[in-house]
Amino acid sequence: MRAVLALFLGLLAAPALAAEPGASDWFETEQGRVRLLAASPTELGLEFDLAPGWKIYWRAPGDAGYPPSVDWTGSDNLQSAEILWPAPHRFSIFGLDTVGYEGKVVLPIAARPADAAAPVRLEARLDYLTCREICIPYQAELSVDGTSPSWSGLLATWRAKVPGNDGPLRIDGARLRAGQPSMLEVVVAGPLAAPDAFVEAPEGFLFGKPSLDGGALRIPVEASAPESLVGKQVTVTLVDGDRSAAATVVAAAGPPLADFSALLPIIAIALLGGLVLNVMPCVLPVLSLKLLGMTGGARGLLATAAGIVASFAALAGGMIALKAAGVAVGWGLQFQQPLFLAAMMGVVVLFAANLWGLFEVPMPAWADRLAGGRAGAFATGAFATLLATPCSAPFLGTAIGFALAAGPVEIVAIF
Repeated sequence: MRAVLALFLGLLAAPALAAEPGASDWFETEQGRVRLLAASPTELGLEFDLAPGWKIYWRAPGDAGYPPSVDWTGSDNLQSAEILWPAPHRFSIFGLDTVGYEGKVVLPIAARPADAAAPVRLEARLDYLTCREICIPYQAELSVDGTSPSWSGLLATWRAKVPGNDGPLRIDGARLRAGQPSMLEVVVAGPLAAPDAFVEAPEGFLFGKPSLDGGALRIPVEASAPESLVGKQVTVTLVDGDRSAAATVVAAAGPPLADFSALLPIIAIALLGGLVLNVMPCVLPVLSLKLLGMTGGARGLLATAAGIVASFAALAGGMIALKAAGVAVGWGLQFQQPLFLAAMMGVVVLFAANLWGLFEVPMPAWADRLAGGRAGAFATGAFATLLATPCSAPFLGTAIGFALAAGPVEIVAIF
């Protein structure tokens, strides 16, 4: 049916204009016109001159459409011909994103003659789809006998618009970051202003419009199993104004994205757990340390708080390192280890003896000087963290369990 419709519309097309040397006749319609150019046996091109509002498609058309294709059957002395695709544009209509070109565009063609010393005669059967609110398929018969170097400048201009990966804008890789939704993060060398990116991947993956997040270019990935993209080859075409780049890379696995919509309620639970923790019986020794810290004034209290925060940061770093090493981590497992329990009992006994005045542990003078006289208060905060580890409380246990099951961002935020 498409072929019949194309034939019918072709009969309605306007009469062709006289051909110029090295060019076919124009194939004209109400939606635009197209012709074949030949600057040399190796430099060919399809020149489209589209009416306002009408477009043709890129090699990966997006949510709808199909790209121009050429059948060279009938040509003489032509071994191969490959369309080279200039940087495309994104079009959004009726909720669909498509990729292509509008206005005047030339698709360069890299050709290879069978005999470099012999002339070529070109017979091209072009199938293309032109769209605005509706789409109309066309089939054009274009022929060129001979070449003309007068087209070299035009073809070179459009060949320069074909994205490569050796300019100031360069794609160095891509990694999949799991999340809601998962994102393909493209590693780009060079600053970006208003980028757009188009991804060609194995069947089953859909990619949305990219966003620039803190300098990182992220493209939403839709698939039944987004993680299966890891290890597969993807071709990324990046367009940023007049600059463009394209590269085929293997998608690596990246760190998961933090889901902040889920993280904020958990942070609230962690805060509530911390408040409840202050009235739990198991923290009574810690409360005594806090009371002693108050004798040092505001600076002493701040130093004690800094010791607590630094200790929890160290705990978070340790948990992240264990997860990165492939160790299954969870909060409370340490209390099932006899050696850990014996060590904690020894620490509590020594702490009680210290409070009774049986011995003192003086702070090294160099450490106290380094901390501006507040090393003791800082160490008190670190020791308070150690003594409080057996107390997780109901809310705190939930928050810590969530953190350890998630990624580094969640662990640091919760701890």
